[in-house]
Amino acid sequence: MYNATLPMEKLEQIDKALAGIELHTACISSPFDFLDSEYGVDMMEKITITLISIGENFKRMDRDTEGKKLAQRYPDVNWSGIKGMGDILLSEPFYIDAGEIFHICTNDLQPLRKAVQEMIKELENDHTP
Repeated sequence: MYNATLPMEKLEQIDKALAGIELHTACISSPFDFLDSEYGVDMMEKITITLISIGENFKRMDRDTEGKKLAQRYPDVNWSGIKGMGDILLSEPFYIDAGEIFHICTNDLQPLRKAVQEMIKELENDHTP
């Protein structure tokens, strides 16, 4: 029997990380904001590391839930993109595309965060088949 504690902890950590990205990018209005100051570059690097971590955690999620595949219940999220993001970012560690990071922050994080929060509720209610 699987224990929902570990996936729940991971999802809560991911939700907190996504909230942090949202908070810290509120003043970012274009990809150039990541590049025009030391603060912007530092923020982009931190976001990149966080995105890698989020992707790696979702790679392990199916194993941790014994194949219950929580993510598949949320088709509005690009799960293969999230899981593969770390591989792409790690393949060129000294070249981070500010435009891509900006796109992820402005278009992809909110649907992901909503799905993560729904997964947390699902695990809390233990409605996993």
